[in-house]
Amino acid sequence: MRRQSSPWLRWSVVGIDPTFTGLGTQLVHTTPDAAETAWVTRQRNAELDCSVNLIDTKAEGGDFPFITMKPCLRVPAPDAVLVSIFKQQRSPAYCTYLLRDGGRRHSSRRSIQTSAPKARPVALPAASLSTSSSPSTSSQQHETAEHSMSTLALLPLSQVLRTYFITSVSSSPVLLEASTSILRRMLNSRNPLLRIDTNPLMRGLLWNTFYKQFCAGETETQVSKTCQELRKQGYAGVILEYAPEVLADTEGNETEDVAFWRQGMLDSVHMAEPGDFIGLKWSGMGPEAMRRMKAGKEPTERMSEAMHALCKAAAEKNIALLPAAEETWSLRGFHDWCLRMQRVYNRGGKSVVYSTYQVYLKQMPDILAKHLAIAKQEGYTLGIKVVRGAYLGTDDRKLMHSTIEATHNAYDQVASALIQRKYNEVLKPAEGASDQPLPNTNVVLATHNHESVKRAQALRRDQAIRGEPLTSLTFAQLQGMADEVSCSLIAAAKASQDNEKAVQERVFKCTTWGPVYDCLNYLLRRAAENKDAAGRTHETRNAMRDELWRRMKGTFGLA
Repeated sequence: MRRQSSPWLRWSVVGIDPTFTGLGTQLVHTTPDAAETAWVTRQRNAELDCSVNLIDTKAEGGDFPFITMKPCLRVPAPDAVLVSIFKQQRSPAYCTYLLRDGGRRHSSRRSIQTSAPKARPVALPAASLSTSSSPSTSSQQHETAEHSMSTLALLPLSQVLRTYFITSVSSSPVLLEASTSILRRMLNSRNPLLRIDTNPLMRGLLWNTFYKQFCAGETETQVSKTCQELRKQGYAGVILEYAPEVLADTEGNETEDVAFWRQGMLDSVHMAEPGDFIGLKWSGMGPEAMRRMKAGKEPTERMSEAMHALCKAAAEKNIALLPAAEETWSLRGFHDWCLRMQRVYNRGGKSVVYSTYQVYLKQMPDILAKHLAIAKQEGYTLGIKVVRGAYLGTDDRKLMHSTIEATHNAYDQVASALIQRKYNEVLKPAEGASDQPLPNTNVVLATHNHESVKRAQALRRDQAIRGEPLTSLTFAQLQGMADEVSCSLIAAAKASQDNEKAVQERVFKCTTWGPVYDCLNYLLRRAAENKDAAGRTHETRNAMRDELWRRMKGTFGLA
């Protein structure tokens, strides 16, 4: 290919599998000053998904950059869609695109024309690439990215195998019920043969299956290793959660319970890195804490001292605290305890303490609206963790949305309002409050739902294109669950890391640490969540199955 100087930079398409014909795809006539416009030949009946790489040929003695393309996956695509656009510089770094365009499968082999096409190309400005388009288009784009990047490739084989095993068990009602029953017997049994603290065989079985899947470790060394492995996979950080919690209204010793919880929380802060989160439950301070929240009472002096000690330690290390939601019968007390700490520590635009909002509860948008109004009036920054809900099996069904579709809509609308900083049909201003834009917030979207993640990403991409300020937002998923969602977010961030206008989303994994026995309550909750979300569990299982099949084919050169 002859290289030539020109005031226009010619982008030539090379390296396409010639068994795909009729491509006619060119990116041409792009100047450094007109960087936000790409030219693409528009075609119908497109069936090729390509990975497009921008290579800096100047480093190799050339005088203009060019494009290489390789086929990844044949999928229906009625029109050419440029999923990502790159702000070109005179000497650009390596950048990855995803392009859907052109051509039908053909039996003969033909060379690809690398000169500029005769047909007039269609301009696709950056603004038109925003995912404010229809949900189906956004979904197609995401699916294309997910498949072509092999997002799960960043996971170690042992993790893929274990996840496939766990989700296969969780997808079977019979197997899940049996495993849950065994976990409960381990927790409550006085028989030394069934207790994991006295039976090394039972301990080893649990350790190498459920514990490794969902937990970080028992010791600081084990926890540190797990957290470093997660960061190497591309996570921005971890949400480190201390295991002990109280799920039953039992007797206890407040002095011992609070001291135990306080030390565990401070140990968590010690092990976490700056910028991480600490997950916790106020009920971890013992049965008395649970009873006081249920009665809507303030924490005791001893509890309050422990809470402030934790908040101060976290603030000093630039770590945020994520109190997990409690059951509905203690909801008022839970939010009151969270706001008590937020009023003190959430100043200067930072949120040291968050509160969790379960949007499967019909009352939750009203509660959140009131908290937004209070935070604005009192001048602190509300920290918001949005979840669908974790107590489907125990909370009063009358308080929940009647359908899963209503819950999905509530979650997406609340997330939309927080991202765009304006009220909508679900999150409405509190009574007597202004309908002006929402105050600044810090938001954690904790969700395993792929559609909700894609909608949030689309909204933020639109904002970035329009040059609007972005809400401080973090995506979070639990360790051992929804890895296909987490990995797609990481892959999208890596693919656009050289694009100054792209939104670099922060993705965190929540992992629990503590002795195996103390983690049993946590593992039981994970089992219950898998039972309540069988569809999602099937999706993860299928994703892991496909990844195993992909790796197997790659081993034999068939990928």
